[in-house]
Amino acid sequence: MLTIQEVIIVEGTHDRDRVKKAVDADVIVTGGSHIQGEVFDQIARVIDTRGVIILTDPDYAGEQIRRRITKRFPTCKQAFIPKVDAIVDGDIGVENASVTAVEAALSNVRTLWAREPIFFVEDLFEAQLAGNPYAAMRRAKLGALLGVGYGNVKAFLGRLNALSVTREEFQAAIIVLDGGNNER
Repeated sequence: MLTIQEVIIVEGTHDRDRVKKAVDADVIVTGGSHIQGEVFDQIARVIDTRGVIILTDPDYAGEQIRRRITKRFPTCKQAFIPKVDAIVDGDIGVENASVTAVEAALSNVRTLWAREPIFFVEDLFEAQLAGNPYAAMRRAKLGALLGVGYGNVKAFLGRLNALSVTREEFQAAIIVLDGGNNER
């Protein structure tokens, strides 16, 4: 079992239970989108000594929680489970992900990094991640390959730039996405 030094932030107790089945780590539960002050206090106590990984549900509420925590603690690492790996009978959540999906997400964490953008909207059009009927599906698959999660065009572009994705990683993932075919 993989041991993780950082403390993992999840939404609910079922999410915590799923994470504990996948990895050996300490977990803080937010209790949903109405995060109490004591949760922020717990995060503040561990962020500088152990670090924090945010692993929220791949839905709107999960993204809102991720944003609130990241706004207060910008050095948090980010882990994403693709929606397709976290849905059972229409219910989306970390608790529905397989142990393998949780391990994969926690093995592919990203750190926010303020840098000059290296990706632009033109890159997304060129890679068929914007401006065609399959763009949303391609962004979801590419987000899973890169470990940055899903987003609309603007959000996805922001994640590519903020989560330290390199041009080389991007190009390699596009090749995988296209089935090993470099031509689009």
